[in-house]
Amino acid sequence: MSKGCSTAGKCVQDLRRSGDAEGAFTLIELLVVIAIIAILAGMLLPALAKAKTKAQGILCMGNGRQMMTAWRLYVDDYQDKLPSAYQGPGEWVSGDLDFSSGNPSNWDIERDLMKSPLWPYCGGTAGIWKCPADKSTVKPASGAYAGRVMPRVRSISMNAWFNGSDAAAFGPAGFLVYKKMSDLIDPGPSMTWAFLDEREDSINDGEFVVGMFGYPDHPSQWRMVDYPASYHNRAAGFAFADGHSEIKKWQDPRTCPVLKKGQGLSLNVGSANNPDVFWMMERTTRKTN
Repeated sequence: MSKGCSTAGKCVQDLRRSGDAEGAFTLIELLVVIAIIAILAGMLLPALAKAKTKAQGILCMGNGRQMMTAWRLYVDDYQDKLPSAYQGPGEWVSGDLDFSSGNPSNWDIERDLMKSPLWPYCGGTAGIWKCPADKSTVKPASGAYAGRVMPRVRSISMNAWFNGSDAAAFGPAGFLVYKKMSDLIDPGPSMTWAFLDEREDSINDGEFVVGMFGYPDHPSQWRMVDYPASYHNRAAGFAFADGHSEIKKWQDPRTCPVLKKGQGLSLNVGSANNPDVFWMMERTTRKTN
């Protein structure tokens, strides 16, 4: 027995006290550990968020390819004729999206999607009509889904210059409105987009308008008629007429205004010298020769 212990019991108590003192964290040490964890979390979480949006972008491109396959099968079955982007023969989808609780087009796939001429070519898959990163919802006021928060059914829109009835109103005279697949000569199928993901606060009817005002060399006249999505780290998914898909990252902050949930954007606004507007115009249509 050591000299410092008068009894066995006292030695055990002394050892316990000594062990407690040596094994415990001080308040400063705990605060340092918490600070390190917070720093690591701050470094990792943005990276994880970007990885998630990148994965959603890959899914979005897959959806675009599937929709383009459906579009091409339709074109082949209908003697090269393109479905209409808006109020024309074979309108690809009807119905307008908004944030109204009384508009079934927002949440009911039977309302518009299943009546689309492309629906039979989609394999009955409603998921390809919407980007997985679009989280917009509505709460129906009546019907079977009354009071439930429902996801909106569509985020994709078609190029208005693909047989759209009002496309020519969004530019000077002389720009091509494509009516047949064989019309897609300039700039060609690999450079002409057919579908894109539109912002939840911009999307309404089934067409996406790229105004050709001032194209190509009067940048003071360029306009943002409708707004593309920016869900994928400030980028949007495009599907082109040759069947390939791309994710385009936006450069100008005017292309990605702050999202206000449940509110619509002001559309058809001037966007002079915006390189993103020019990029879309380059891949939308051309003037007739």
